[in-house]
Amino acid sequence: MPQAVIVSAVRTPIGTAFKGTLRDTPAEQLAEIVVREAVARSGFAPESVDDVLLAESMYGGGDLARYAAVAAGLTHVPGVALNRHCAGSLAAVSMAAGSVRAGMDEVLVAGGAMSTSLSPQLTWRVPGTQETRTSAMPPTFPHYEGADDDVTISTGWNTAVEAGLTRAEVDAWALRSHERAIAAIDAGVFEGEIVPVPVAGPDGPTDFTVDEHPKRGTNAEKLASLKPLHPEIADFSVTAGNAAGVNDAAAALVVASDRIAHEQGAEALATVEAWASVGVAPHRTGMAATEVIPVVLKRAGLEITDIDLWEINEAFASVPLAACRAHGIDEDRVNIFGSGCSLGHPVAATGARMLTTLVHELRRRGGGTAVAAMCAGGGQGSAVVIRVD
Repeated sequence: MPQAVIVSAVRTPIGTAFKGTLRDTPAEQLAEIVVREAVARSGFAPESVDDVLLAESMYGGGDLARYAAVAAGLTHVPGVALNRHCAGSLAAVSMAAGSVRAGMDEVLVAGGAMSTSLSPQLTWRVPGTQETRTSAMPPTFPHYEGADDDVTISTGWNTAVEAGLTRAEVDAWALRSHERAIAAIDAGVFEGEIVPVPVAGPDGPTDFTVDEHPKRGTNAEKLASLKPLHPEIADFSVTAGNAAGVNDAAAALVVASDRIAHEQGAEALATVEAWASVGVAPHRTGMAATEVIPVVLKRAGLEITDIDLWEINEAFASVPLAACRAHGIDEDRVNIFGSGCSLGHPVAATGARMLTTLVHELRRRGGGTAVAAMCAGGGQGSAVVIRVD
């Protein structure tokens, strides 16, 4: 059975939605940029690419992957758009790896693109009336008490309650996330993985190259002063400070068989060892990241102590903190360069962004094993294990 290897991994800088640098850059353009660059860095000829798998979320139609393939000069490549909400681009990489392992495809581009700033607004008629409803997303799960479209409750708050986390604990995690992200940016850690995005500036065209969402000068006092998003709920711990940002970005990886990589002289940066997804009750969405970790480790034949680095997405600070407490994960190995609370959460691209960062950091360290894990809307969780020799 062929092994699935990652031969390139890139992402755009992450913009803050609606008011940030990428607010006028559509997802299609972000997707084209990362697909084109991922193929260029892979060393494979464009005609070697078999398919493009890109995640999208809240777009309600179209085929982002096919668009990006054609725009990037891969007209012969079909392209499939995936939606597993937050875990969509992890699913894209998993499906690419599965196709390689099955011997069906040999070179694929997998990732995701998200322009929250320019997501279409959906409109439909309210059943039984002539009224229309707008700015709504088709449901992923049947709603019931505690599980609704307000993710601050169904994901952030419910996770904190189930895991027994206090406001001070989730604020402390968020603060560390910002501190780590700022330190990484200042040290140039992300420069090797970021592809510049051309944007219009006040003095003419310029390149956007640095993540803009992390906040310098954030401290414990500022975080503690933020009002809970639901002050009517006693001890509600979720604030804008310990929740993920709303963002724009794209990321893509080229996944190939080890055979073709060897034959064509492409460097295998990492091996995709295992992947898994789980479902939990929608009101426990944030715990899905905790639930999927033992599943993916069992498939990889690994233990918690075998993992050198973790990316557990900070949809809310409570999510990775709950996973660490449940499994005894060393918090110093988790989100070492920040995550959703600081870098931001461009929903359809976040999973691929996490893997991209892990690939580059493991290479800097000379090897190791890492896990990317996250929860996703409607009570889903996904994880991928990679290894760098």
